[in-house]
Amino acid sequence: MKCQEPFRKIIHVDMDAYYASVAQLDNPELRGKAIAVGGGGTRGVISAASYEARKFGVKSAMSGVLAKQKCPHLIFVKTDFARYKEISTKIREIFHEYTDLVEPLSLDEAYLDVTENKKGNPSANDIAREIRARIFEETGLRASAGISINKFIAKVASDINKPNGQKTVHPEEVIQFLEELPVNKFYGVGKVTAAKMYNLGIFKGIDLKLKSIEELTKLFGKSGAHYFNIVRGIHNSKVKPNRIRKSIAAERTFNENISSEVFMMERLEKIAEELERRMVSTNTKGKTITLKIKYSDFTQQTRSKTISKFIQKKEDFLPIVKELLYQNKLENSVRLLGISFANLDTEKKEPVWVQLQFEF
Repeated sequence: MKCQEPFRKIIHVDMDAYYASVAQLDNPELRGKAIAVGGGGTRGVISAASYEARKFGVKSAMSGVLAKQKCPHLIFVKTDFARYKEISTKIREIFHEYTDLVEPLSLDEAYLDVTENKKGNPSANDIAREIRARIFEETGLRASAGISINKFIAKVASDINKPNGQKTVHPEEVIQFLEELPVNKFYGVGKVTAAKMYNLGIFKGIDLKLKSIEELTKLFGKSGAHYFNIVRGIHNSKVKPNRIRKSIAAERTFNENISSEVFMMERLEKIAEELERRMVSTNTKGKTITLKIKYSDFTQQTRSKTISKFIQKKEDFLPIVKELLYQNKLENSVRLLGISFANLDTEKKEPVWVQLQFEF
């Protein structure tokens, strides 16, 4: 079965253990050692782990306490988002030397459409290799890359030869690649979905391909059609250089659980100050304010309110946050509070697309 036309040349660049690698770059004493970014203290959660730490099972979103149990010699370092952003800006400048069709997913990864590129290079594989070399030369950090005909396959491919490697899936290799790919490697298939697929006898792409779109929709809802298409190499999402941020948030996890709304408002004032800084720095306003509450038993609750005008200042949205806090009785003591803005005053801009012959 043929994949969608026209073919495009998509690169997914993913920095290797970015936050941890930046820490090791800036502090040579940490190089070659097991480190975790964040996660310090009794309530901390890890943001990133070096490859040396990952060998012991340490990974992001793990509690610092558990990580220390797995790796007793683990070194905790503080996050430094200003530094991450500084280096990320340099990396994106490199991307834009090759193409203006760059879609950042986060500070450490992005999609690039190099079907038509500023270097006039017909080989996406060579461009990816050159970009990775430039990143290392100019920042001292290493990156991996995946190259293929669409964003989905490129992202899956970028993980195959990590760290410091790349994988190209040529057009004629796409179907076989997807048929042999374990379903848990499909981007978007999490642990719960993978377990459900295993129970249904779906272990690889070839097994998934045997299911009709009706069966998959019945089993997985709206995602069923997505799985039906991607296993056939069909993924029409374009690289969006003007990718619109849908929300902006700030949150804090506390060292000790909080039971009093009065104390929570004190913490929320600090969170609101940080959120206002982020809103102002990005020149963004929003209409929907959401209060996020995570309880001591790790259950989570959100409370939202949409107003008629766009706002960004703490003095305007903090009273709404207070209203949301007192809207319902708390179910338990609280370990985390967060405030976010959605329904932002951003406009979607569609890039102009040029259909070209595909050649890797």
